[in-house]
Amino acid sequence: MDEPRIDVAYIAELAKLELSDEEKARYTRDLEQVLAYVTQLKTWDTKDIEPMCHPLEAYDALRADTPGESLSNEAALSNAPERLDGQFRVPKVVESAH
Repeated sequence: MDEPRIDVAYIAELAKLELSDEEKARYTRDLEQVLAYVTQLKTWDTKDIEPMCHPLEAYDALRADTPGESLSNEAALSNAPERLDGQFRVPKVVESAH
């Protein structure tokens, strides 16, 4: 079976990237090394290895989601530079797409 090849020039064109010939050659070498490593990994016998998402036991490190004390609306807005109808007023940052 032939080794997989990546056409760096074609991918750069799709991504609208301008690469020099030196960059294309370097990225081609780098990607060929990655593919060679993946090919090497495929040769390993892993049929008796259970799939896992992390090599170490992972425990839920988040606190319990229980209601607690919160700020009043007035306290939350006490340092707001601008407010309107009991809410923070912020400047518009996204223009209309139309």
